[in-house]
Order: sequence, then C-alpha cells, then structure tokens
Amino acid sequence: MRIANGPVEVGARRRFNPMRDIPAVLWLLAVVVVALVHRELAAPRWLMFHLLLLGAVTHSILVWSQHFADALLHTAPTSSAYRNRTVRLVLLNLGALVVVLGVTGVHWEVAAAGGTAVVAAVGWHGVSLVLQLRRALGSRFAVTVRFYVASAALLPVGVLFGVLMVRGAGMPWHARLMTAHVVVNVLGWMGLTVMGTMVTLWPTMLRTRIVVGAETIAARALWVLLGGIVVAVGGCLVGQRLLVTLGLLGYAAGLVVLARPFALAMRSKPPLHFPTWSVLAAVSWLTGVVVALAVGVGVAPGWMAAHELLEALTPALAAGFGAQVLLGALSYLIPVAVGGGPAGARAANTVLDRGSALRVMVVNAGLVVCLLPVPAMVRLLVSVTVLVSLASFLPLMFAAMRAARQARDGAASMAAREVPAARRTGPAPVAGERPRGQITGLAAAGFAVVVLAVAVGVALDPAALAGTEHRSSADGVVATGHTTHVVVRAANMRFTPSTVSVPAGNRLVIDLRNTDAHDVHDLVLDSGAHSPRLGPGESATVNAGVVGRDIEGWCSMPGHRQLGMVFHVRVTGLAAVRHSGTGHDMPGMDMGGTTSADHRAAAPVDLSKSPPAGFRAHDPVLPALPHGRVIRRTFTVSDVESAVAPGVRQDLWTYNGTMPGPTLHGRIGDRFVIRLVNDTPMGHSIDFHAGQVAPDRPMRTLAPGQALTYRFTAHHSGIWLYHCSTMPMAVHVANGMFGAVVIDPPHLPPVAHSYVLLQSELYLGAQGGSVDVAKVLAERPDAVVFNGYADQYDADPLTARVGQRIRIWVLDAGPDRPTSFHVVGGQFDTVFSEGAYLLRRGNPEHGAAQVLSLGPAQGGFVEISFRQPGHYPFMSHLMVDAGRGAHGIIRVRR
Repeated sequence: MRIANGPVEVGARRRFNPMRDIPAVLWLLAVVVVALVHRELAAPRWLMFHLLLLGAVTHSILVWSQHFADALLHTAPTSSAYRNRTVRLVLLNLGALVVVLGVTGVHWEVAAAGGTAVVAAVGWHGVSLVLQLRRALGSRFAVTVRFYVASAALLPVGVLFGVLMVRGAGMPWHARLMTAHVVVNVLGWMGLTVMGTMVTLWPTMLRTRIVVGAETIAARALWVLLGGIVVAVGGCLVGQRLLVTLGLLGYAAGLVVLARPFALAMRSKPPLHFPTWSVLAAVSWLTGVVVALAVGVGVAPGWMAAHELLEALTPALAAGFGAQVLLGALSYLIPVAVGGGPAGARAANTVLDRGSALRVMVVNAGLVVCLLPVPAMVRLLVSVTVLVSLASFLPLMFAAMRAARQARDGAASMAAREVPAARRTGPAPVAGERPRGQITGLAAAGFAVVVLAVAVGVALDPAALAGTEHRSSADGVVATGHTTHVVVRAANMRFTPSTVSVPAGNRLVIDLRNTDAHDVHDLVLDSGAHSPRLGPGESATVNAGVVGRDIEGWCSMPGHRQLGMVFHVRVTGLAAVRHSGTGHDMPGMDMGGTTSADHRAAAPVDLSKSPPAGFRAHDPVLPALPHGRVIRRTFTVSDVESAVAPGVRQDLWTYNGTMPGPTLHGRIGDRFVIRLVNDTPMGHSIDFHAGQVAPDRPMRTLAPGQALTYRFTAHHSGIWLYHCSTMPMAVHVANGMFGAVVIDPPHLPPVAHSYVLLQSELYLGAQGGSVDVAKVLAERPDAVVFNGYADQYDADPLTARVGQRIRIWVLDAGPDRPTSFHVVGGQFDTVFSEGAYLLRRGNPEHGAAQVLSLGPAQGGFVEISFRQPGHYPFMSHLMVDAGRGAHGIIRVRR
C-alpha cells in the first residue's frame, strides 16, 4: 500500500494466501446454509447473525486491519510476525466456532471457553498493533491504527456481556445486557474499525484524493465515538435509558463529524461501482439504525420494549451494515490481492461489478420492506430476495478469481470477451464505466424485483393484507375536551381494576403497570389502541382516544385472555351527548370491528399425505444411562416453527427446540441438576414430576431472559412427565412444552430395544402460528400424536427382529386425552404402570395384556416379542385418536 497526497493504492506484496480470506468465505457459506435450513434449527436468527458478524466480519477485520496497519505505518512484518498472525486467525476462528457450538448446544460453559479464545486472539491483535505503533516512524494516518486499537480493546467487554446473557439473566438485565452487547460489538468493534479504515480506503475506492485534514477530523471523531459508546454502555449497566439515548446520539454525532471528508471525496468523484455503493449503503444503515435506536430507547416505556426494538433493528445492522460493508470492501480488495497485475485486477473487478446497481437496490429496498409491518409471507419472500442478492457475491468472487488467473496467464481471447470496457480505461485496475442509463435501468430492475416479491407474498396470503379493522372508540360522539386518567395494574392473570367508567366524549388515558413478579403482560383494546409488552415492573401509557361506546380489552399473551385477563371500559352519560350524525347509526349496518386475532384458517391435517422425502421421525430410542450419578443438563425455552404433520407447521414453544423435549434417563438415587433458561418473549417454567420438591421457587414462572436451576433426586421408578406449569398450563403443554424422565426400576433386565413414546394432542392455529387457545379450552384437538408428529412412525417405523424382546415406555402427556396403548398382532407379557408391575413374564397364569391404559400424566412400559416377521401397527385403542394420528408401525424382520 502506498500513501501520498492522492488516493491509497493497495498492492499485494505477497501472493494470495488462502488462509487470509477463505475462512471468511466459509463463514458466509455457513450463513447461506443456515438461512436455507433455519426451520430445522434452534435459534436460527442468533446463529445467522453470529456466523456473519462473529465469524466472517471479525475474521476479515483481523486480516485487513493488520494489512492496513502495515501499509499506513510503513512497517514490513517479519516471518515470525506472519506466523503469529496465522496463529491468531486460527485461534479466532476456532473460538468463534466453539461459541456457536456452545450456544446452539445450550452449554454456556462451552460458549464462555470459545469467547475466551476470541478475546485472546483479538487482544493479541490489539497489543501487536500498539507495539507496531510505538516502533513506527511518524505517519500521517496513524490515527486509523488507533481506531483499530480502540475497537480491539472494546471487544472483550462485548464478549463478556454475551457470555452473561448465555449464562442466563432475568429481565430487565437481559435487555440491558443485550443492548450493551450490541453497542460494544457492533458500534465499537465493527463500527470503529470500519470508520477508521474508511478515512483512507473510501477515497481510494472512489479513486480520488484524500481530503486535506482528514486525519485531524478522524482523530476528533474517534473520541466522540468512544465517548458515545461509554455513555451508552454505562446507561445499560445502571438501568438509565436516557443515558443510552444520549450515548447513541453522541455516537451518531461522531459519524456526522466523519461525514465531511466522506462527503467531500464523494463529491469529487461519485460512486459508480458495487464496492462504493455497497459501502455507502452500509454506512447509511449504521447511521440510520443508531439514530432510530437512540430515539426508540428514549421513548420506550421500559427495557422490554427497548429490547423488542433492538431485536427488530438487528437485521438492519447485520445485513444492512455488517454484510454490505464486508462485501463492498472485499469486492474492492480481493481483485488487487489475487495478483495478475493490472489486467487481472481489471478482469476481477469487472466480474464483481456485474449487476451491481440491481444487487444493491434489491438488498436495500428489501431491508426497508422487512422493517415495515408487512404480512409474514411478504417478509419471507422479500428476505429471500435479499439473501439471494447478498449470496450472489460468492459465485461472483470465484468467477472473478478465475478471470484474474486467466488474465494473468495471458488468455487474451477471454480477456477481450470479458473486459472490453475495462481496456478502454487504461491501466487502472477498475471495472469499465457503465452508461448512466444502464445504471438507472439496473437499479429500477432491482426495485421491480422487490415489488414483485411483495406482490407474490400478497397473492399467496391475501387475507394477511386485510389487516385488522377496528371500530372507532369515539363512535361518532363529540369530544368534550376533558381527559379521564386511570391507573391499571396487571398481575396474577387479572387487570385491577378490570372495569372503568368514562363519561361519553372524554378522552381516556390508561397508565398500565405490570406488577406481576415474573410474567409479561400487555393491554390490547378492540379500538386498536394497545400497549407494548411489559416485563415485570415496567409501565406504559395507552391513549385510548375519545370514548363514545363500551370498549373491551385483554392481554394478548397466549392464554391470558382465556384465563380471565380482560378489561372493560363502560361509557356513561351517552344520552346526554350529541352524535355527529355519521352513517354508522343507520339500521342494518354492522360496523363492529374485529380483534387482532389471526383470521387465517388452521392448516388441515391430512393423514393421507406422506411426509416429505428424506423425512426422519423423532428419535424414539431411550437414551443410555449416564455414567455418573449426577445428571446435569441445560434446557433452553425457545420458540421454533416445526412440522407436526405432512404440510402442517406450527410455532411451538419448546425445551431445547423439540416437541417433546429431551428424554432424561436415570436410576433411583440419581441426582438431576437442570438449568432452565427462558429465551422467549413470554413467561415459562418447568415442573418435574420425577422430583419431590416444594414448587414455590423451582417451578416459578421465568420472565424473558431469566434462568433458574432445578434440583431433584429420583426416589422412585417410572416414566415421569415434565411440563411447563405457567398458566394456562393446558395451553403451554399443548404447544409443545413437555417431556419425559425415565427412572429404571431396580434389576430391570436388558432388552434388545427400548423405545419411548409420548402421546399428546395438537390444537392447531394458523399455518406457522401457535396453538389455538379456544380449541384447547373446548377440548377439540386436530390431531393426537406420538412424539409430536402425526403418524410419523408409519413413515419411519420402529424396528425389531423375530424373537427379540423390546420395551416400549409410554407416557400420556395430554394435556387432556387418555390413551389405551395397543400393538396390533401382539401381546404384552410384561406391563409396568405407574410404578408397579401389573403383569410379569412367566406369571403362573400364563397371562398377557392387550393394552396399557393411561390417563393424562400417567406412564409405564410394556414388553413384547414377535413370533413372525411383518408390520405390526401400534396405536391408541381410543379409535378416534388412532384416526387422528396416534398410530405407528413396528417393522419386524427375521
């Protein structure tokens, strides 16, 4: 790299080293893979963001910040320095991988170990830069390296916040740590590095001169940016959202300070190619999100609402800022790093610039649509177009490297076809110029792609666009100019007071306070006014508007309304006010509005359909007994959209991402230590029937972000249910929150196979939605299933061989239907139910059993062997439930 009064020229002193940028490419490929299969993964959103930011972006920061530091400080690294850098990159990537495995595997200790490796690599990098600064002679742009040192010093703090969240922190600490984590890692580690680099790289990319005094402006901006980060993080730690707002606004001010040289360089030569457009869009997203977050945190009624806003804006930070700045920078830097001279760089640049205006428009217009309150199908299709546009960089990158190699090897005919425009520009390694009309046309085409995705989404789900119609609270009544203020407390599944009276024409303002110890609540009125979701101790103001009719309200958290968490506004003195004469009083016109419920019909369960190709049933095999007598597990409560029948998907509430949750296996006397982490936006809990403990604390409802440790010792044998005990329990169990603990009876003989089957009911909401609470309360199941999926063991049977003895543990998880477990063509010579043998093999009566009958929450096991090969159906002998999906097959071979 050479720096003069003009642009920075980046030259590769060494041949392209695959270790340098290939890991970033692999992380990007992993992002694409996770995006394609995210429905099958736990915490896919977290995973995609961290594969991109912790993996690809952080790796590239270490590589290229060191590269720029060498050039800006005019230092030549030694062979040992190169080796140290390679070790740092290996340590960083291994640490990032361990973090990903630890979080997705719900092992906070593993995640902490990975975070320690990441901190070690980045800390080593920062120390190396400090030593390099001290050894170097004076440099005009040493301030850029100071940006790198400051960002490296911040990352360990951000990692600490992340580990604390994985370890488990209750509300509002979870929201505060999340905000601090994003501020330090995204605005600090990433933001400082990017903005420091752009002081010199931006004019270089534009191929214009660096603005005079840019280094002085950058030095001033660094302190403003750092001050904003410190104030914002301090506000998070002391729980003062106003300080967070001031800190974020301070950070935005630092970006404005840096904007002057940025804008002057752009005025000298405007962006014309993908790298500069992508970087410009990325910096714009960073600035916009910081301002939006500052305002949103300041006006939020509590940390819960601030947390929801941060989650909504995180995709804009990850894709809008992180992905675009990475792809833009790599699109500029890779061509000059792969070698091949000016001809190779021109060839690579031309390939990487293909469809540039279209790609940039799709990403940025698509992100804007995804931030709007659009229907789910629209958001899905638009996000897919954004992903495809971003992922197009990968094949283009490989094609660019191939083009550079061909140019380097003297493939003149290929060069003539690929880069005719570039030849006309002379030796400068830039892509050919496009006519402005072509650029505009490509941008218009990108916008049309996004519009088409929106239109297709609406066509696939037209009901979603209809939205929610609400009847006016005024109902034509003339406003009196007076306001009625009421204070309403939400706790214990009740609003207090549950009914308020308001004079007709008065404006109603409700001060809603969540005084519940653990649960999340909100208030939704049938007029459309509503509060945000409030964590324990938080409050919000609901402006219900002018009241001219009775208004109904409720808590929208699943099941809370059905348990009686409703609110009534009664209007008084209606006869004394004059109506405005609007037509809604005319006979025969029903202007009553609908509620905010989802009006899409539930997806029908069609048991004549087969599961998709490659389907694998929930593993029914009983886990092996652990070696030790203390069994430690972490259960993370997460919301996961999953298939429950062919063509039917539901948004389940789960323990560790599956319905049913993990099966635990132990012996009498084993001690269980279960750490429960609530990683959802609503309250959940757990109740282990296998333990004998006072329920007051271990079974309490955890607010979002909270965690607890549940300890119990198994004193009795059997198959025991565990489930969520948060009210309404039937709703939580019906939506997936249950599992089994198997405690072997003493001297239990070995068998060839041990299987575990949990019967439960499905009460389906809309496709992709959660449980239909009304169906649960009315006891109208859509399906009855074993292990969470209708008829899955018809498609993927249990197996046995002739003469083998198999044991089948059966548990009725309910929440309401009993079962009568039966194997067609077989008989049970051993039956164990609710802690006792009802029948044993070799009994003097030579007796056998045909069913194991269980009520909800009861369990046991049966043993069976088969005399002939064949396909033996098993089912609930409540025939209507067998027809609803409680059916499977045991395939017996010789």
